[in-house]
Amino acid sequence: MKNHITLVIILLSTIVSGQTIKGKVTSSSGETIPFANVFIKGTENGTTTDESGNYTLKTTKNKFVLVASSIGFLSERKTITINSNEEKTVNFILTETAEILDQVTVTGTRTDKRRTNSPVIVNVINSQTLSDVQACNLSEGLKFQTGLRVETDCQTCNYTQLRMNGLAGGYSQILINGRPIFSPLTGLYGLEQVPTNMIERIEVVRGGGSALYGSSAIGGTVNVITKIPKKNNYSIGYTYQNIKGVSDHIIAGNATIVNEDRNAGASFFINNRKRDLYDANGDNFSELPELKNNSFGTNLFFLPTDNQKIEVNFSKMNEYRYGGEMVDKAPHFALQSEERVHDVYVGNIDYQINFNDDKSSIISYLATQYTDREHYTGIRPDINTPEDTEHLAKPPYGNSTTTTFQGGLQFNHKLEKFLGGNNVLTLGGEFVQDDVFDVIEAYEYKVDQLTQNLGFFFQSDWEINKQLNLLTGIRYDNHKLNALKQDGTEKTIVNNVASPRVSLLYKPFENTQIRGTWGTGFRAPQAFDTDLHIAFAGGGISRVLLADDLKRERSNSYTLSFNYDKPTEHYIYGFTFESFYTNLKDAFYLESIGEDEFGEVFEKRNGDGAVVKGITLETRLNYDGILQLDAGFTYQSSKYNSAVNNSDKLPLKKEFLRTPNTYGYATATYTPNQKFKTALNLVYTGSMEVLHLASPQNLTEDEYFSSPSFFNLGINASYTFNLEKLNTNLEFTTGIKNIFDEYQSKFDISKERDSNFIYGPATPRTFVFGIKFTNN
Repeated sequence: MKNHITLVIILLSTIVSGQTIKGKVTSSSGETIPFANVFIKGTENGTTTDESGNYTLKTTKNKFVLVASSIGFLSERKTITINSNEEKTVNFILTETAEILDQVTVTGTRTDKRRTNSPVIVNVINSQTLSDVQACNLSEGLKFQTGLRVETDCQTCNYTQLRMNGLAGGYSQILINGRPIFSPLTGLYGLEQVPTNMIERIEVVRGGGSALYGSSAIGGTVNVITKIPKKNNYSIGYTYQNIKGVSDHIIAGNATIVNEDRNAGASFFINNRKRDLYDANGDNFSELPELKNNSFGTNLFFLPTDNQKIEVNFSKMNEYRYGGEMVDKAPHFALQSEERVHDVYVGNIDYQINFNDDKSSIISYLATQYTDREHYTGIRPDINTPEDTEHLAKPPYGNSTTTTFQGGLQFNHKLEKFLGGNNVLTLGGEFVQDDVFDVIEAYEYKVDQLTQNLGFFFQSDWEINKQLNLLTGIRYDNHKLNALKQDGTEKTIVNNVASPRVSLLYKPFENTQIRGTWGTGFRAPQAFDTDLHIAFAGGGISRVLLADDLKRERSNSYTLSFNYDKPTEHYIYGFTFESFYTNLKDAFYLESIGEDEFGEVFEKRNGDGAVVKGITLETRLNYDGILQLDAGFTYQSSKYNSAVNNSDKLPLKKEFLRTPNTYGYATATYTPNQKFKTALNLVYTGSMEVLHLASPQNLTEDEYFSSPSFFNLGINASYTFNLEKLNTNLEFTTGIKNIFDEYQSKFDISKERDSNFIYGPATPRTFVFGIKFTNN
């Protein structure tokens, strides 16, 4: 009997003591979550947090899954291993379902606005998504958004452009922290020069809803928002990419400092990249150029008072890029090559003051971007000929500079009880100047243009009631172009353009939004990104000139969309269906006007118009943050009203070249716990027609070429070790880009190649390995 009593006492003491789990449950914004449920999965053993978000739970188990949940938040679970009689601290950070569905954005209305309340659809790519898809730079990250397609347009230098809703790169406005300082020259290579560890998030507005941002926002607007200081942390990482034996090394670092009062902070980033040349077909001419990138920058904020904010951003990017014949000599000794050395400086300062009980605010801003570029673009004549002697004596090196400046003032005022609702009025004005100079004396080539745009905008954002929101606005632009023509004479063109837009948001029932938008826009008669690119073909170089009678291009855009998202305790799922229609008047196109001693010359002219239309479908699913699925698909048609001449040797065509009718993307991430994560990503590009110009060793006559479809699939996995004694996390990543090597199968060869004959994914199969240190 005595032995039985002793055994019972031992068992009871074990149960009473056991293992103890305690901790705190907070939201991702740092606020405590009272009365949240914390329980061991598969049992009835659980508790709730107190008013301060703290909990304590006892168990006799040594290994189990602990779950925290609360209404309005996605549940979080952690696998716990604990020794007998041990006490362990386990904290949870829960994500609000509203934080996923209802992020605050600024791009759609130029003011802070919840996504579900915005009459204009704003899609967001955050820094975590950029990491999951293994994006090294802005160019690689933009592929994973509906209606967006990033294409590589030169076999030699690999410059990229962004196409939105079927329109070429010149129709897309790239913003840095809300400012249009992505100059035409920067646009040629800038998408690859912006590293992803510089980016906090990317906000995307497609179609005419972006008309308030002025010229070149016809297709849409991409707003790159740089890293924002939130709390003290750091990260430093190294990534190695192997592109079929070619090495690509990337070092990326970030640090953030915020003071105790949280009224001042700074974030810093550094990035270094070095990639070797890649030759896909063994002809000793590269298909991927050599890259050497160095960039750094900072984002500072200061709150002088509770109602004032000052924000300063600065970044410096340097890039060396070489493509062509793979020789260890100066570029003008190569049979064909391009060399670029860029120095890019970007900065802005914003000041905001709120007053009138936060009903009113004034925002003033200054922004600038300066690019200095030294470059070479040339084909060496046959060796030991008089032409070769002349080439070596006067090689075609060039210099380019651009200076972009913007200054503006914006006033916001909220009218409460405006005809039964609330109305936020926005009034502002801004001045943008862009000075572009690009010269190659050996080719007698020069672009010397100064554009000045004075814009005024007014907007009414009227929340009529909980179901209706009407957004109306108009922008007036006085755009002036001063350009030096090839014959040395000056050309001045002034355009005065009014661009209205109207958007209506209707919420017929919970979790559903129907939106309709009409907007107009324009593109000024000036040299854009692609016009500054010199291409190779048939042993010569091709250039783009502006027609003397070139006039502005106007647009009318319409979009209609249906959006549904359903949040539950464990799931968030939804879809968006959107149709778009854009009518271009006096649409720009290129036409060959003959050849000179250096190669073919194209002229930018006005056609009689064009229509771009289509539909997009997006779907998404989030299960407790464990499984995240996103996909988007676009079907479209892009045609000129009258057929245009792409080559004197080919029939006229209405269809836009290099524009597939179908394209899309999909991503899937699986995060079973805090340590392991794996992600799949897919980019689909449908067939498209590409112009292929004749050259002696490649093609006897010009042709239209129908490209195959491409399914570019990638995978990425990571595992994190918690080094508690060092208060550091150590993350290892590995992955494969373009798993099935969906890459262009045939390229032109030799120095006579048509460098614009490129249409597939940017890189072949690539293996990725990485290591990163972060603080806990």
